[in-house]
Amino acid sequence: MATNLLVCIVDDDDAVRSATESLVRSLGWPTRVFASAEQFLQAPDISDVACLISDVRMTGMSGIEMHERLLERGCAPPTIFVTAFPTPALEAKILANGALAFLAKPVDATVIAHYLARVCGEAQHFPR
Repeated sequence: MATNLLVCIVDDDDAVRSATESLVRSLGWPTRVFASAEQFLQAPDISDVACLISDVRMTGMSGIEMHERLLERGCAPPTIFVTAFPTPALEAKILANGALAFLAKPVDATVIAHYLARVCGEAQHFPR
């Protein structure tokens, strides 16, 4: 499914970030990767992001705080949160803030593919 819709990946773990990027690219999506929430928030083209995949716990700013800042700016893309430390309370908070999904690590590739396909369909109907 080749597309020009950009997927950004934010994770402070080099190996996880690289593996997620490889998975997303293998599904036909162009990607940009960031080692921190701060780095992502400073990117000049945030409004071009079709989907954001972010770790919850990171050094510095958390994925949750990054998402809240994006919401404040009015430019939060559909966001898939991943975490090695899932709890029902954390899931409830993240989904209540409008996240697309909350997934426990390790993430099943078919689940990521499902959410990216969903975003692609929505983005085609509602271009930015």
